Amino acid sequence: MRSYSKNSPQAAGRILALMMIVDGNLASSELQALDRSKILDHIDLDPADFQRLLQDLCDDMLTSTLHGSVQLSNTVIDSLLEEITDPDLRRKLLQTMWKIADADDWLADGEAVLLARAGTAWSSETNFREHATA
Repeated sequence: MRSYSKNSPQAAGRILALMMIVDGNLASSELQALDRSKILDHIDLDPADFQRLLQDLCDDMLTSTLHGSVQLSNTVIDSLLEEITDPDLRRKLLQTMWKIADADDWLADGEAVLLARAGTAWSSETNFREHATA
C-alpha cells in the first residue's frame, strides 16, 4: 500500500475512496453523496485526482488478494487511518464516510468495520471528543 503525507489531500482522499469500495461495490449513490458533501473542495482534491487515487487504491488492493478475494487487515486499515492526524479533518472525513455508507441504504460489513475502526482510532484524540459533545 502506498503511503502519503500526513493530512495530505491524497491521504484523506484515499480514506474516502476506501469507504466507497470497501463493500465491493462502487455505487453511483455513493459518488453523489461524495459530490454533495463538498469534501473534495475542502481537502483541495479535484475529481480527476480523486479518480486516480481510487484507481491507485484498487491497484494496491489487488496486490493483496487472498484466495481470489481482496482483504485488508485491520493493521492496514489502521495504518491508512493514522495518516490523518488533524482533529477537524478527522471529523469532516468521518461525517462524509457516514454519508457515503448511508447513500445506498445498506451498511455492508466492510463499511461497518471501517467506520468502527475510524471512530475508535480517531476518537482517542482528546480534541475530537471535546468537539463531538460541543
